[in-house]
Amino acid sequence: MSLDAKELIAAIPIDIDEAQESSQQALEKLLGSLSQMPVPVSRLTRMWTLGSMQAKIAVAYFTYWLRSGFAASDEKERLLNETHLKAAFKLLGGMGYLRGAIMKVGQVIANYPNVAPQEFVDVLGRLQFDAPPMHFSLLREHIRNELGADPEELFDDFETTAFAAASLGQVHRARLKGSDKRVAVKIQYPNIGRTIRDDFKSLKAAAFPMRLTRDWDNTQAQFEDIRSMLDLETDYEKEAQNLCEARLLFAEDEGIIVPTVYSELSTKRVLTMEYLDGAHLDAFLASDPPQALRDEFGRKIVRSTFRLGYRGEMMYADPHPGNYYFMRDGRLGLIDFGCCRRFTDEELAYVDACELAFYTSREAVREVMVHVTDLASASEDREEQLQLAAEWADWAWEPLLHDGPFDFGDPDYFARGVKHYSGLVKKRYTRSKPINTWLTRSVYGIRAMLARLSARINFCEIYRAEARVKPPTH
Repeated sequence: MSLDAKELIAAIPIDIDEAQESSQQALEKLLGSLSQMPVPVSRLTRMWTLGSMQAKIAVAYFTYWLRSGFAASDEKERLLNETHLKAAFKLLGGMGYLRGAIMKVGQVIANYPNVAPQEFVDVLGRLQFDAPPMHFSLLREHIRNELGADPEELFDDFETTAFAAASLGQVHRARLKGSDKRVAVKIQYPNIGRTIRDDFKSLKAAAFPMRLTRDWDNTQAQFEDIRSMLDLETDYEKEAQNLCEARLLFAEDEGIIVPTVYSELSTKRVLTMEYLDGAHLDAFLASDPPQALRDEFGRKIVRSTFRLGYRGEMMYADPHPGNYYFMRDGRLGLIDFGCCRRFTDEELAYVDACELAFYTSREAVREVMVHVTDLASASEDREEQLQLAAEWADWAWEPLLHDGPFDFGDPDYFARGVKHYSGLVKKRYTRSKPINTWLTRSVYGIRAMLARLSARINFCEIYRAEARVKPPTH
């Protein structure tokens, strides 16, 4: 057995009931073991890991099926919840071991309420802002190669224990030389860029049967667009530029802050920036904040999204809770600009046309859906796809057509959005312009956070203040 295979088996969590451990104890044990493991870079190993993870999850649910056949209804529910928890642990173990693009999938699952069982959301939520960091001994040489010296020589104080970790890298607190200024040093996992490229090659290989469909050219374009965006996330020099430009978009009295970059201590794979002291969404909600504060942070999340898009001409394309800080002084911190899509002139014109259509007529909406779905020619299922796409767009546009505060805490609203999009996916109506991948991700990501905040905000009012296409006043 290869070393990588042994490491994988160690990463897959043990069954909680067999170890007689609580879920929390098992979780901490798992995260601790993952910290000792470098990211596997062999394409074969990563494919084997994914296959093994899928097989273990399938066995867990097959075992549930066998056991539940002889159980009463309340016992069936207990067994199902237990199986969900075990499967979530196996996903966390596999995704935490592989990191990169695979871990991003887990972050997406954890951010969307009512999409996955609650056990998955609770466990995979650790991937958003408490993912297993890599042991610093595995990164020390990487820092020396990037910055030319050990961190103890570069900073007056450097914490070797990461305070945050994610799919592509982890973050350490430090203090600048001769200063009391605290900074966050973001360090990319070694060879993570190579794993992204290999994972996408594997994904394209798995999608081979789709080559025979009429939509393969469009699917291939979407794959390539996603891959190029993830490649950009590994370029910390580009992220530093995004941070600097985004910071200039917000006035001090708006209560939205983007950290300052220290370029002399940054490279393509190491990024040093101002340290923001705040809480992530879970910790903020655990403090039982009043509705007024929830609404205020909801407004800042929406305003920052619109401001970046319309004035900055960039899309904050990774809007999950791990990228926002809810600060004690009421400010909202935006801390990750790796996954930031720059709009082309053509894409800006396309977005403007889509928005204008909803304030014009249903026929205009229908016409713009032809462009959204990239359906240039007639087909048997063209009408059905256009209808389903229009229903989804109506859901997405609902808060912008609503007078007064919109209640994002209404569970029915987000559930309807998931249902509409699931209908498109189930019918395999995936043909779409590549930009729509990121627009859709932004729509769901922002609304998922607003749902968790139970925010009640005047969405249309914020849009009217920020957008280029001005909606009619009533």
